Amino acid sequence: MKEKTKAATLIGVPLEEGSGRGGCAMGPAALRIAGIGQALGELGYRVADAGDLRPAPATDLGQNPKAHHLPIVGAFTRAIEEETYRTAGGGSMPVLLGGDHSLSMGSVSGMARHASNIGRPLFVLWLDAHADFNTPTTSPSGNIHGMPVAFYCGKAEFAPILPADRPFVDPRHVYQVGIRSVDEEERQAIAENGVNVFDMRAIDEEGIGAIMRRIIADVSRANGLLHVSLDVDFLDPDVAPGVGTTVPGGATFREAHLIMEMLHDSGLVSSLDLVELNPFLDDRGKSARVIVELAASLFGRRILDRPTRAA
Repeated sequence: MKEKTKAATLIGVPLEEGSGRGGCAMGPAALRIAGIGQALGELGYRVADAGDLRPAPATDLGQNPKAHHLPIVGAFTRAIEEETYRTAGGGSMPVLLGGDHSLSMGSVSGMARHASNIGRPLFVLWLDAHADFNTPTTSPSGNIHGMPVAFYCGKAEFAPILPADRPFVDPRHVYQVGIRSVDEEERQAIAENGVNVFDMRAIDEEGIGAIMRRIIADVSRANGLLHVSLDVDFLDPDVAPGVGTTVPGGATFREAHLIMEMLHDSGLVSSLDLVELNPFLDDRGKSARVIVELAASLFGRRILDRPTRAA
């Protein structure tokens, strides 16, 4: 973040219906208990907490057997989109505390509207084990948390959740890093739409620093805004076990910190999702603390600023 951006707004999203299992609704509370607000405040940010969004189910959205809990997820999408758009327009950085990854249908759409208003392209850095480019037609599970990227790119208009003429994200402006679980039809859609994918093999072969330098250069060259969406399962389960979609072989603690430190240095980040934290599956708050430390790195904390925890 650039130094002039010194305000951040926490937006709680206790949404778990997109994931197909319970627990993520406790994520916002766990992140607050782990000290997300205090950590950003200590870095010089004016931190506002907007509380948790709790919309009533959208009665105009019917049930869809291929998109589970659509009235609930759709209502959250509308509320998140509006709150994210309003927050960014007011000069504060939206920090979405999830909640499952379907919340990005709203957060990225809200940032796309904001970016369109100020005449800048929106880029998305998707830190996740999964590509989340499914649609109700291609999804094996029908869980909407596997569909947000296709949704905000305009490739999964499976219900009138948001206006059809809203700004979409160009799929070529989506950078997915840490991917290691992709469905076959999803793989084809990603290739056809030009999504930039750096799987774990790419990280092993090229190094996370080289990959991030390329992404940052692309965004900077276009004078873009960058939305960062961090899923707990981006990390290896040994680092962060508190997630319902663990996939072995994820990013290390140090790789994740390097990403965040480089993003801070770039001054390009405009908004942040912290998603899929499931405290019910966590080990005494370990994952929540890790996510808060990564967020602090994104906001400017350095290694020498980081307190040593007792064993």
